[in-house]
Amino acid sequence: MKKKGFAVAILLVFLLAAAGFVGAKSLYETKPVPKGERHSISEIIPAKAKWEKVVKGDGGFMEGINFDRKGDIWMVSPMSGELLKVKGNKVEQVRKYPGPVGAKFHKDGRLFITDITGVIHAYDPKTGKSETVVSTYKGEPLNGLNDLVFDKDGGLYFTEPMGSSATNPVGRVFYLPANSKEPVLFADKIAYPNGVAISADGSRVYISEFGKNRVLAAPAKNAPPSPETPFVFGQYEGGIGPDGLAVDKAGNLYVAHFQAGEVVVQDKDGFKYGTIRLPEGTGTFTTNLAFHEGYLYVTESSKNEVWRIKVNKEGLVPYGLQ
Repeated sequence: MKKKGFAVAILLVFLLAAAGFVGAKSLYETKPVPKGERHSISEIIPAKAKWEKVVKGDGGFMEGINFDRKGDIWMVSPMSGELLKVKGNKVEQVRKYPGPVGAKFHKDGRLFITDITGVIHAYDPKTGKSETVVSTYKGEPLNGLNDLVFDKDGGLYFTEPMGSSATNPVGRVFYLPANSKEPVLFADKIAYPNGVAISADGSRVYISEFGKNRVLAAPAKNAPPSPETPFVFGQYEGGIGPDGLAVDKAGNLYVAHFQAGEVVVQDKDGFKYGTIRLPEGTGTFTTNLAFHEGYLYVTESSKNEVWRIKVNKEGLVPYGLQ
């Protein structure tokens, strides 16, 4: 009986391994090696495309750019503690918060805002009222928060970088299920998790590991079972690290490379198209990105300017505009 049980156990292990191999093979299916260069940045931006300055702010540190259903631009400034809105050719203060860093619209019209105090606020533009959505994890206060993104189900990923660095990688990423006030831990031991985005097919979460100048990819919370594990999606040179992220409908990832004055573009397999460098004389604090009506919008926070450039790809429609 013991020998029979042992044989059954061995067979079970073999079958599980075979199933894992089949799954891995389907996921990591080999592709023909291209004859020439894989990509050119001209696939992303038209040959004659030029940067256009959209607006300039008076102060603060503008980032967290979003568009509402009317096409109006919203931003935040952690330095001056402002929620901002662009009206005409001016940036105007809408409301004060302790330290707003990131912002994303919910389908219901509220703007969810991460704060360096460890809180997520929900601001209603219709009523002007604001409420606290999240402030703790397992009864303990959260550290300073940075960026956030909704998935297709209304769940919310958000980053908690404060206190972490390249030499102290204790940053965390959380997931807040839809209609819940209790976040769950999604990833930890990260060197300053900054920007966060979701792949076009919803299967991956991209995390800017600012302290190590790279972007990580991890299976999404509600993704179908897969042998894929978290891995380094992109490693960058120069600057300090990746900040805000954006994804187009083809699955390409756009990375605001802070202190480099550029946007790095990669395909869904991690190969680079190249970089889109901001115009000469502009600052290098590229912080956040957003797509709108055929343009890629970029916040440059050292000079408090918003720039845009024509792109060939259509951006993913964010949850708040679906």
